[in-house]
Amino acid sequence: MAGHSHWAGIKHKKGKADKLRSKIFSKLSREITVAAKLGDKDPEMNPRLRSAIQAARSANMPKDNIERAIDKSSINTAENFENLRYEGFGPKQIAVIVETLTDNKNRTASNIRTIFQKNGGSLGTKGSASHNFNQLGVIKIDREEISEEKIFDIAIEAGASDCILKKHIYEIRCEKDEMYNIKKKIEKDVQNFISTDIEWIPINNILIKDDQKNQVMEFLETLEDNDDVQNIFTNINFGDIDVNNRN
Repeated sequence: MAGHSHWAGIKHKKGKADKLRSKIFSKLSREITVAAKLGDKDPEMNPRLRSAIQAARSANMPKDNIERAIDKSSINTAENFENLRYEGFGPKQIAVIVETLTDNKNRTASNIRTIFQKNGGSLGTKGSASHNFNQLGVIKIDREEISEEKIFDIAIEAGASDCILKKHIYEIRCEKDEMYNIKKKIEKDVQNFISTDIEWIPINNILIKDDQKNQVMEFLETLEDNDDVQNIFTNINFGDIDVNNRN
């Protein structure tokens, strides 16, 4: 899901809440506008738009903001956004995949490279870090929506490869090309979804020690603060907190 970094959630001091919310809304709005511009403006006919709206609702983005973002897609503009992926290694040699949505790839490439270099990392070529991950379809559902026994049966019957029980959510994993077909089958029993995204799931996690956390966190926060960055995936966890599976 665009707009959510997959390591966040263990940071965010209270004083940053408003600033963070504004930045998240801005990134979500951009994804909604681009999704509507590239496809049908009816979310039922446009899976990418439907997923973007779901993510916005999960972030408590106001309905008016969502509608404005869709309407903006009809306005003729010189802005042409494209999705670009960057791969590299951060401090302590953590593998990092950064997904961006940008209207200026030279600006974005320069900014991402600088962030890596200033934080003791290095930006690599495509494929340099992604071999540490599996790219899967990931469907997330609030645990209050449906019982544990029922969701496991439904997920397997729909063709999912795995259904993982977490603290607050069910995380259904599947082949990325089958994600929307599987979700459509699950929709017969589930009305509300947190997100439906293609994610990079780490094959193995690197344990970051206490004395290394601040450096790694500062690097990831700086990446997330960049307006062009939509998603960040890493292969790290902090002790008992797996930053890619924090829900």
